[in-house]
Amino acid sequence: MKYFLFSIAILSIVAGCSNSTAEEPVTEKSETVVSNESVTTTQPAAPAIVSALPSLKMINTDNQSFDLSQFKGKKVFVNLWATWCPPCRAEIPSIENLASKTDRSKVEFVMLSLDDDFVKAKTYAANNKMKLPVYYPAGNLPQLFNVEGIPTTFVFNENGEIIYEYTGGLNYDTKEFVEMLTK
Repeated sequence: MKYFLFSIAILSIVAGCSNSTAEEPVTEKSETVVSNESVTTTQPAAPAIVSALPSLKMINTDNQSFDLSQFKGKKVFVNLWATWCPPCRAEIPSIENLASKTDRSKVEFVMLSLDDDFVKAKTYAANNKMKLPVYYPAGNLPQLFNVEGIPTTFVFNENGEIIYEYTGGLNYDTKEFVEMLTK
């Protein structure tokens, strides 16, 4: 039995040391706030070729129509959220603080409500004096935005390529995010 376990251990070590042809995924660091402590996590970066700024018809709280793709040429910060989602509501002030530190002529912030009724988002935005524009999809969400959880945030560069994606509540009012959006 000892010989068998020893053989398994040796095979595991040899397999771990073998030359693999698989490429390691490109990663980026993101800061996650848990309670008052900061935790660094590593996530695979989204492939820019596949994930481009999609066309999405939206309406804002003033019932004006927009298409998400019209913001190409700027960096675009898209946050998928809903009023019934506590982490979504909790991160909104940090997103608004981040927006106040960027050149809004070069960065577009899209707070895309996934509430089943846009009236809920409009009411929430008004009652909480949200400074950022709140949008609602005027049709089906593009495949890219069919996420498993919210809040989910995407940042697109000026070419419409994803440079950041994160699902979960986060403090966006950080030096790293300001630099990402201002460089």
